[in-house]
Amino acid sequence: MTMPGILLAVTGASGAIYARRTLRRLLEREEAVGLALSAQGEAIAREELGMATDPATLILGQADPRVVLYPRDDFAGPFASGSQPWRAMIVAPCSMGTVGRIAAGVSTDLITRAADVALKERRSLILVPRETPFSLVHLRNLTALAEAGAVILPPSPGFYQQPKSVDDLVDFVVGRILSQLNR
Repeated sequence: MTMPGILLAVTGASGAIYARRTLRRLLEREEAVGLALSAQGEAIAREELGMATDPATLILGQADPRVVLYPRDDFAGPFASGSQPWRAMIVAPCSMGTVGRIAAGVSTDLITRAADVALKERRSLILVPRETPFSLVHLRNLTALAEAGAVILPPSPGFYQQPKSVDDLVDFVVGRILSQLNR
């Protein structure tokens, strides 16, 4: 199997449906995808998506050998190194704790280390912060990350397409996430 070029990370905020739909759309595009979940991200995804035993099955909704699961403490894996040929990272949903650690350059797990690598190597880093309202601390951390090159993409769907369902709203946000991979 080819090394994944994209890492999808799931952290401890509500909105696991964004991860599920993004992963499905990436696989439809024939992308090789790595998956990493924080402990809290996995716990919340289980509440929102079901109780599958395997985290990759939990997020995708079914088993798929094209999804490579990386342990959260894997500092030796390919996404923890700038010398490996991966191109983008999406954190959806992204907790404010994760935002704060990335903004401060604190690598406590594979997710924060990979984000640090993405920033230092000028690779695409797309953060989908799922919090409202934002505090001043949140806004400062998000600003620091935007200044460092990250894309800050709150899941704020548009309504001009006259959505008929929650799925339509989720698909709008996922479309925006995927469009940022092509920039």
